[in-house]
Amino acid sequence: MKSFSCQAASVMVEVSWADRWYVYQRLQQLAIPCSCAIDQPLQVQITSISAAIQLWSISRQLNTSRQNLVECLERCWYLV
Repeated sequence: MKSFSCQAASVMVEVSWADRWYVYQRLQQLAIPCSCAIDQPLQVQITSISAAIQLWSISRQLNTSRQNLVECLERCWYLV
């Protein structure tokens, strides 16, 4: 089995003011280091592949229609 290494990277995430607090709180719940200063983009410290996927998932929840998310979930249930 191949192993993968992931160096830490600081990522600036552009999210609307309305969604910023939700994203920040969710990342905190997932123990992903992040910070958010007034009038600044959300800064996220990506330290693993898992953290990158979790950030992608949170972003997808905000940017995808509810109907598309439901359809994706139904496809996943069908595969199980």
